[in-house]
Amino acid sequence: MGDVTTQAHAVRLQGITKRFPGVVANDDINIEVRPGEIHAIVGENGAGKSTLMKILYGMQRPDEGTIEVNGRVMHFRSPKEAIAAGIGMVHQHFMLADNLTVLENVALGAEPHRGPLLQYGEARERIRELATTYGMPLDPDRLVEELSVGERQRAEIIKVLYRGARILILDEPTAVLVPQEVDELFRNLRELKREGVTVIFISHKLDEVLAIADRITVVRAGKTVKTVNPGDVTARQLAELMVGSELPRPETRASTVTDVVELAVQNVALRGIGDRWILQDIGFEIHRGEVVGIAGVEGNGQAELVQVIMGLRTADQGRISLSGRDITRDSTHERREAGIGYIPEDRQEMGLLLEAPLWENAMLGHQDKAPFSSGPWVNKAGARGRTAEMIEEFRLVTLIVAREMTAKPNLLIASQPTRGIDVGAQAAVWEAIREARRRGMALLLISADLEELIGLSDTLYVIYGGRLVAKLDPNEVTPEELGSYMTGAKGAEGAASAGERDAQPGVRTQVPGAPVQSDPAASEPTGADPDAAAGEDGRP
Repeated sequence: MGDVTTQAHAVRLQGITKRFPGVVANDDINIEVRPGEIHAIVGENGAGKSTLMKILYGMQRPDEGTIEVNGRVMHFRSPKEAIAAGIGMVHQHFMLADNLTVLENVALGAEPHRGPLLQYGEARERIRELATTYGMPLDPDRLVEELSVGERQRAEIIKVLYRGARILILDEPTAVLVPQEVDELFRNLRELKREGVTVIFISHKLDEVLAIADRITVVRAGKTVKTVNPGDVTARQLAELMVGSELPRPETRASTVTDVVELAVQNVALRGIGDRWILQDIGFEIHRGEVVGIAGVEGNGQAELVQVIMGLRTADQGRISLSGRDITRDSTHERREAGIGYIPEDRQEMGLLLEAPLWENAMLGHQDKAPFSSGPWVNKAGARGRTAEMIEEFRLVTLIVAREMTAKPNLLIASQPTRGIDVGAQAAVWEAIREARRRGMALLLISADLEELIGLSDTLYVIYGGRLVAKLDPNEVTPEELGSYMTGAKGAEGAASAGERDAQPGVRTQVPGAPVQSDPAASEPTGADPDAAAGEDGRP
């Protein structure tokens, strides 16, 4: 399986080339990973990162080039051979059986046994030993379906360590984690590094890459561009290396805000379990031609606010009006029919049928309208034609954004619209939002990207503990002030005087000062074949 050379690197990829019909996924890739380092590989989706890692993990074979692992030239024909060489891979979408325990998942296919008898006791002790050594507490006897997302990821990491991996490939490991789980993962990775494990970290969250990596290799259009030290570059410079040009910024130009109120939320409250209120006294308005942004640390009621406006949950108090009509008790379907578009935060769970072709996904929510239907029947030809038009018009935008924009709603709720997409598609989404605003659409923007929020919003609110604690001017607010409101350090003491300034019901108003500098993410564009499977985020 391998020929001995010198051991200067844990992994050395030289001249790796992989061709598929009509495309060169990897074109003379060269990467060197040192033993015991955390080495990040970044690039737009479609840049060739995943193909490269599949080659290293034995899932695909290169057409050209050599792979060296610990000084030995390897010719992997399967993941089994890569595992035998000490390489483990944690995929972005976890490969665990929910109805089995952590122990059964970790040991599956590698169960210790004496003769015909399985020795699960030995496996259990080995899992506990690994969990203790690497600071990843995990009960081997818990069912996977009972685990949080962060705990499932730990189980995946322990699964590859259990098989003897000393080189760990993590594919987009933070994509499904909340911030606290990201912090915990990074502590785990630093512990792995201290124990001599080499980590290859695939990501397009550049601020995270800069925080965790020892070195970073940028890949663009299937080629290696540059390997840099985190201390020598900013996230923006990294992003520009990824796309090969200067990045656009999320900013609006002349005001398009009209006097016509499209959405009015008045004194809305939502009760949780027992006496706990998830939302309290929420009130704001969105005018036609206006982008209203909501900033806040995740988990402070943003998701529930969107659910209430969309009719996915019923408010316990308050009133919601659209175009002057009370929709508080309307169903989600009725609200969609009344002119609300929705880009959900969890696109896979709420916005897509992952196994269905693009044309079926493109008609979701609009399946009873032409050209998707003809009378009671689905019009496949019309659906395919409209899907092709969407792709042509919104080429770099994810399918969900294209679907909702094409429907031309009166109000568009965009929840994390650029999360997980690459910088090119991100810029296209920003332009689509600006164009919708110019046409007079009202938009509610919920985002964790502060640069995006401040750059695109006409009015900015902060939600904390289920309340709107501040109404801010995006042209004036400073990052420090915004952060103080988001963490609750500022808000209560400023609330009393805030109401004196142009306050609406349910809002404590305060107007501080200047744009936030944050960092763009990265990903891949919508495909062009209406019959292709949707895939993650609506991309074939």
